[in-house]
Amino acid sequence: MPMPLQPIKPKKISDQVFEQIRELIFRGQLKAGEQVLPERDLAEALGVSRTSVRNAINKLVVLGLLEHKQGQGTFVRSPDTRGSNPLAAAMEVHDATIDDLLEVRMGLECNAAALAAHRAVKEDLAFMEASLEEMRAEVASGRLGTEADAAFHMSMAYATKNPVHVYLMKNFYDFLFVGIKKNLSHLYEDPRNIDEILTQHSAIIEAIKKRDPLEASNAMRHHIQFVQDFFRNRL
Repeated sequence: MPMPLQPIKPKKISDQVFEQIRELIFRGQLKAGEQVLPERDLAEALGVSRTSVRNAINKLVVLGLLEHKQGQGTFVRSPDTRGSNPLAAAMEVHDATIDDLLEVRMGLECNAAALAAHRAVKEDLAFMEASLEEMRAEVASGRLGTEADAAFHMSMAYATKNPVHVYLMKNFYDFLFVGIKKNLSHLYEDPRNIDEILTQHSAIIEAIKKRDPLEASNAMRHHIQFVQDFFRNRL
């Protein structure tokens, strides 16, 4: 019996455009509220047709990552305003808590830090450091730095070079963003916690730079444990 094989089709141009823009959002290079270049400019920059760009943009709008504003253009949507995330919906149904979320992050991100220590390249480290510097600037201006914090954790996911981990974190992104925002809004009620969080992020980067998986994992564990302890002590 012949196998039901189908001819291999090259990846559509619009899908490649979609992936590039989505990566910029996940990495924090396109931020919530930021306007995306007009179709014509994007098409010229990417060397593709406006139809390919339009199809990619429409797909990102359907997914809730972008939104059209009449007479203004296309903008990145904040995770706060996006439609229901399946993970968030599941957590609401089961009355999951911030502590439950942090337990999951402990497993995912300690392992990610260890893998990043093995596999991170210069570009990955540059993304982590840029996110940390942006977070410093944000909190110095009196803001939470939520997007920069989420971008830091997403940059570590990419540094694992593990497509399954990256996929999980992409689908986890909206809830990661909302969880981080809630964490920071409470943590920063005490200004001393701001410097502590920044120091913890810096320690994670330094361990990854040293190519020390155990130290990187422990630094991430210390970071998440710090947040866990803070919320447990509030109860």
